[in-house]
Amino acid sequence: MTEGAQTVFLLCGVYALVSEIESPEDGAEAIETMVLPLDAWHRARGGRMVEFAGYWMPVQYEGILAEHLWTRESAGLFDVSHMGQLYIAGDGVEAALEAVLPIDLSTLKSYAPRYSLLLDESGGILDDLMVTRWNTGFYLVVNGATKWDDIAHLRESLPDEVTITHLEDSALLALQGPKAAEALARIAVGEVPLTDLTFMKGGTFKIAGIDAWISRSGYTGEDGFEISIPAESAEQIADLICQQPEVKPIGLGARDSLRLEAGLPLYGHDLSPETSPVEADLTFAINKRRKAEGGFPGAQRVLGELANGAPKKRVGLALEGRQAAREGADVYAGNEKVGVLTSGGFSPTLNHPIAMAYVAAAHAAPGTALEIDVRGKRLPARVVAMPFVPHNYKR
Repeated sequence: MTEGAQTVFLLCGVYALVSEIESPEDGAEAIETMVLPLDAWHRARGGRMVEFAGYWMPVQYEGILAEHLWTRESAGLFDVSHMGQLYIAGDGVEAALEAVLPIDLSTLKSYAPRYSLLLDESGGILDDLMVTRWNTGFYLVVNGATKWDDIAHLRESLPDEVTITHLEDSALLALQGPKAAEALARIAVGEVPLTDLTFMKGGTFKIAGIDAWISRSGYTGEDGFEISIPAESAEQIADLICQQPEVKPIGLGARDSLRLEAGLPLYGHDLSPETSPVEADLTFAINKRRKAEGGFPGAQRVLGELANGAPKKRVGLALEGRQAAREGADVYAGNEKVGVLTSGGFSPTLNHPIAMAYVAAAHAAPGTALEIDVRGKRLPARVVAMPFVPHNYKR
């Protein structure tokens, strides 16, 4: 497959992803698409804008394939300001938040983000998110497409003494890639050197005199940082970061192909209220004490599946040949339908198609031969361990 063909193929997959998220139900009232603080900045740099999670966002600049490979080799700047940034505080906040999330907050050190889940009473996943202890409260980053539902759910679930502040005046950037630390360290000044941060550690810094919360984290599988800054300063800081020779702006398309290679699930596709943490292979997000004690929404189902196994499991699939399969394709073992794809595309790093799917537990072992139905054609595939591309975090 030529570079141009690969780019078109990747772009088609991302447009399908976007349209599946944004297509309104028949008869639904159209909602005005919002703009990010960097909307004009993206357009001035040739960003091709699409609707995603209720916002106009850049799907690509120079091309998805080139941007994907640049991030793997150097450093890419992603605008993720559509995500929800929340600060939760008040009397009894720790116990109150533990009643909502399957996390052990007593083991959460200050300024050390941790992955967690928002579950419904049936153990289904309402969202996946990051939690950080900030002073006397907790900083949460939730998905953009679900943030309003998350805020409503949290307000309903938390006691009146606990306040939820939506940090609407903050932007969020992600600088990802093996040269991200080298680039950001030139301009970020803190009490400790930025390069002293390790994976899932954070702190307060200044960039051009502007306060920034920076954590060594991200969703590409590469080393990198997430940077929370005042929205009014977003253009100044984005310009400064992109002035570093290692950095280019990167769009939504490469963000999706990178996270797929990293084996990281995307909410609304690989995660939903119909899937449990055990089925999604996310039990690391449920701490040891919570597994023993329960006491979180959906604990009965989750603890039962931990003890007895779940009926299905999220797995990685490596496809033979060059044709990729998209979300919604059925997975077969012989003549038996055993699962369905939730994400799929062509891997620029591996140079072959990959996918994630939920399959019956009996067919989830690595090495299992399966077939994927794509418009009546069966594509051979096998179950493989994830991530597809090894993570490059700084431990």
